[in-house]
Amino acid sequence: MNIVSVSHLSKTYRKGRVDIPALRDVSLDVATGDFVSLVGRSGSGKSTLLNLIGGLDTATSGRIFFKGQDLTTMKRSELARHRRQSVGMVFQSFNLIVHRSALDNVMLALVFGGAPRGVRREKAIRLLASVGLGHRLNHKPGELSGGEAQRVAIARALANNPQALLLDEPTGNLDTTTSLEIMNLIRKLNKERGITVLMVTHEQDMAATFSTKIVRLSDGRVVGRAAPGVAL
Repeated sequence: MNIVSVSHLSKTYRKGRVDIPALRDVSLDVATGDFVSLVGRSGSGKSTLLNLIGGLDTATSGRIFFKGQDLTTMKRSELARHRRQSVGMVFQSFNLIVHRSALDNVMLALVFGGAPRGVRREKAIRLLASVGLGHRLNHKPGELSGGEAQRVAIARALANNPQALLLDEPTGNLDTTTSLEIMNLIRKLNKERGITVLMVTHEQDMAATFSTKIVRLSDGRVVGRAAPGVAL
């Protein structure tokens, strides 16, 4: 069963009087429980596609279905609910609130998700412990290593029990050893919790090691699909 189905999707940005196509007639299915990597050069459309699936942007044409619901017909309030409840997003730059502790960053996601006041702290502590940060609850992002900050971001993304994790270059700011630690954590969430993963990455080796499917984009188009270990 597909959790995501993208059909003939296009996205064009307007800059002055010039149209700049970011995606051109993209079709893509992601099965529930898959770990899919989107690969390609900068400017290929990977992040644009991820943002559209996450409800952060709207398409110019085409359809995006998430568990049968068409994102392209949703109002802003419905897309906001989709971002809060259906998907968890993790970015290269972590996007943590710098003056708040790790615990506060995760608790805020629970506030926005509508979790009852009485359960927020306990759940946030459990989430941080589950990503190996039970001892860093009260540290602010500037007091954490890059890997620790990304773990906070992952805990925050899991706060409202999403059905899919959308990851935009989650290891882009990390060294090789820390990158492997983060990727092993993501794979564990995929395998043990059954969370669908859709990841944008420049790192071919990482995609081949951890994905169940690789999709290559170039100039806004899907130009290849393969299982790991199969050349695109």
